[in-house]
Amino acid sequence: MMTSPKITVVGSFAVGMTIRTPQLPIFGETLIGGDFDMGAGGKGSNQAIGTARLGAQSSLVAIIGEDKLAEIALDLYAAEGIDAKYLRQTADSPTGVGFIILNPRGENFIILDMGANNLMDASYVDLAEPQIASSDVVMAVLEIPVSAAARGVELGRKHGAITILNPAPAQRLPPEIFQFIDYLTPNESELRILLGLAPDDSTPTRELAGQLRGLGVKNVVVTMGSQGVLVLTDTVDEFMPAFKVEVVDTTGAGDSFNSGLAVALGEGQPLLEAVRFGAACGALACTRLGVIPSLARRDAVEQLLLQQPLASKF
Repeated sequence: MMTSPKITVVGSFAVGMTIRTPQLPIFGETLIGGDFDMGAGGKGSNQAIGTARLGAQSSLVAIIGEDKLAEIALDLYAAEGIDAKYLRQTADSPTGVGFIILNPRGENFIILDMGANNLMDASYVDLAEPQIASSDVVMAVLEIPVSAAARGVELGRKHGAITILNPAPAQRLPPEIFQFIDYLTPNESELRILLGLAPDDSTPTRELAGQLRGLGVKNVVVTMGSQGVLVLTDTVDEFMPAFKVEVVDTTGAGDSFNSGLAVALGEGQPLLEAVRFGAACGALACTRLGVIPSLARRDAVEQLLLQQPLASKF
């Protein structure tokens, strides 16, 4: 049995409200949708839960409001076994919210008001340094101010942890942050935004990943949805095809992938095997509606890896 890795996520919590619609309305139009769901979200929170479900000892560094939506977070972390010692509540801002619109194919777009998450800064992350210092892996996302995410990976590097930045939602980053990131995990549009390009720029993804490495990122792992995952490092240049699943809702796929990658790396698995594990987690997350229900559990991931061995060979 592998040792359970200690993982700290410097990130966000928001309540997600999801609805499905056959088409998008224009301004002034009202459409009837369906499949409404409200539940916990926020990429940091999702990844803390995702890693815990896969067997990690997970903690979350985040800020929430003092409101009814915050109770969703507190109840969830108690149920999922998340260490919330560095989860702060504030009366200065409401708990974050996200509105998720799904089409019949399960594709989504999301509108966010991050609320209390915007109060995160480097000084608050510094308070969590004792937690970070004992971690095997430190993860960060960009639903909080860049200064907080940057400080998270910087402290992770200081204390010898593996550091992962999931650059979502994407924005241009200060170049100095890249030296502290072991693994950068954008999707295709995020990769382009990081480089100052349009999200749909036609330059090949492999070429752009190489440009990102040129900025100082050691390991770039690009999630490409139904196509698969691109892995580019000093010694690895590989493309892994996606697992075949019936897609219901892609909303939690990225968080589930990052969770699987982090746990596998924290366990000491080689990079390609860790990516394979993460890809299985991401695929499983597409098969259920809603983010929290879709975050993969270990037995299901291992079963998928056995069922589709060809998808996991390089």
